[in-house]
Amino acid sequence: MISAGDFRNGITIELEGNIFQIIEFQHVKPGKGAAFVRTKLKNIKSGGVVEKTFRPTEKCPQARIDRKDMQYLYSDSDLFYFMDVENYEQIALDKATIGDTLKFVKENEMCKVCSHNGNVFAVEAPLFVELQITETEPGFKGDTATGATKPATVETGATVMVPLFVEQDDVIKIDTRTGEYLSRV
Repeated sequence: MISAGDFRNGITIELEGNIFQIIEFQHVKPGKGAAFVRTKLKNIKSGGVVEKTFRPTEKCPQARIDRKDMQYLYSDSDLFYFMDVENYEQIALDKATIGDTLKFVKENEMCKVCSHNGNVFAVEAPLFVELQITETEPGFKGDTATGATKPATVETGATVMVPLFVEQDDVIKIDTRTGEYLSRV
């Protein structure tokens, strides 16, 4: 159990039969009346965000989230297959569970599979990936003063906005959280 006075960003709690992650919290002490904690909570299964206030003495059970490193093997229509590298056990997850998390992940890359009480609810891609550009328009020499970008397709099929000097077959580094180009490798 964790009291509302001890809330921090990133903590997961069980509330009303659901699991929520604290995105934001604020301790408020008005001039009149009792203090309270204002929070923004994200439902980690549905993705919805709600705002809720707590008294600082209120207690909530803390949810235990298991994050396990697994290797992404391949996809077969709507199923994505992952393997535990310790015991070689494989699991298949559907597209609803995965979402668009794997749009920057190649086969045989390591991912974190998140579960609560044995039920998998999400997959976390590595924070940064290096991918080769398979298709992009040619850039023009000297046309970089404006910081302009152009679309480029990477080897996983995703589209990333890159600077004009990046060419086809270049390997680039991408932040998977935002989908932004970071640098050439």
